[in-house]
Amino acid sequence: MARKNASDDPLAPVTLAVGQEELLLDRAVREVVAAAKATDPDTDVRDLTPDQLQPGTLAELVSPSLFAERKVVVVRNAQDLSADTVKDVKAYLSSPAEEITLVLLHAGGAKGKGLLDAARKAGAREVACPKMTKPADRLGFVRGEFRTAGRSATPEACQALVDAIGSDLRELASAVTQLVADVEGTIDEAVVGRYYTGRAEASSFTVADRAVEGRTADALEALRWSLSTGVAPVLITSALAQGVRAIGKLSSARGGRPADLARELGMPPWKIDRVRQQMRGWTPDGVAVALRAVAEADAGVKGGGDDPEYALEKAVVTIARAARSRGRA
Repeated sequence: MARKNASDDPLAPVTLAVGQEELLLDRAVREVVAAAKATDPDTDVRDLTPDQLQPGTLAELVSPSLFAERKVVVVRNAQDLSADTVKDVKAYLSSPAEEITLVLLHAGGAKGKGLLDAARKAGAREVACPKMTKPADRLGFVRGEFRTAGRSATPEACQALVDAIGSDLRELASAVTQLVADVEGTIDEAVVGRYYTGRAEASSFTVADRAVEGRTADALEALRWSLSTGVAPVLITSALAQGVRAIGKLSSARGGRPADLARELGMPPWKIDRVRQQMRGWTPDGVAVALRAVAEADAGVKGGGDDPEYALEKAVVTIARAARSRGRA
């Protein structure tokens, strides 16, 4: 979980989320927004990138309202703000407005350090969101996810989950959520093994691989085989999600050697090579369509639909079609 400083009030005038772990940064924002909306359901939330925050824009956003409405102003990638806008933010930090919560997301490096130092000097509430590069850190994250969910998992189960899923915190968090939703009592290594390792893992990822490669017939055949051998539908939706997200990550990343991209994206180098081969034919719109299909299938297999098998088949067909979207453009 993200580490916080002693001033742990989500409605502090300024929250500074520091680091490069996107999941933790997003959670820091959601925590502030949730606290604000719990106080005032009509809270106005403004989520801005550096190009949207021009000199003078912040002053307009934090100016007093006739209705004294609560606002949350989120500034992403604050290290990339222009020099003039940084001056505006620093001036605001010295005298923050009432009913306004400013959330600054900063990568934490040398770039933009002046703003980082100014926010700390002003007493901003700080949330640390570092990249978890060490296996021990990811293991601690998984344990924390189970604790937050109010569930018990054995140390062996936590380690097995990290070994099976890898370094992607979103995937680890999703796996914990699925296990908590589907399994009663203490979650042990055997439970994790049924969901995420061995033949089940191989078959579910075969479905995903064939789907993202646009091989509809092969993907459907692998899906039917997996279901007939008892693979949990939620495991298949998880594999589909990982496959589509990997396409999206790599397609938006800058070019480079597999080893460099592996560090940047949190994938092993061999997976970079595989995804590069799979992403031919994909477009950004195709990725968006596929992600929606995965979300709908996930809801369908978790009780949102009458036929989980149909939900999965529909998702597989949609993903395979999306994989060929560039050829149809």
